[in-house]
Amino acid sequence: MKLSSQIKPISYLKAHAAEIVRDLGKQGEPLVITQNGEAKVVMQDIESYEQMQETLALLKILALGNREIEDDRVIPLSDAFKRVRRRREST
Repeated sequence: MKLSSQIKPISYLKAHAAEIVRDLGKQGEPLVITQNGEAKVVMQDIESYEQMQETLALLKILALGNREIEDDRVIPLSDAFKRVRRRREST
């Protein structure tokens, strides 16, 4: 993904909003909007946004798992199954 081809000034956004929204859905690439020559906003279609949020959630889960391993807060799988079986039998 080359963001350099997806940079537009805010005046372009104002003049071409409907076209931009249509193109974002087709291309799936984000659009950087500048104001006074500085990047200010990133626009993207909803599907790409949702996909990115799911990816971030998975990465957070992996990071939490790694942290628990580093903190030695893990148990062997066989012990975990024993705990689950005991809880299930007691209910």
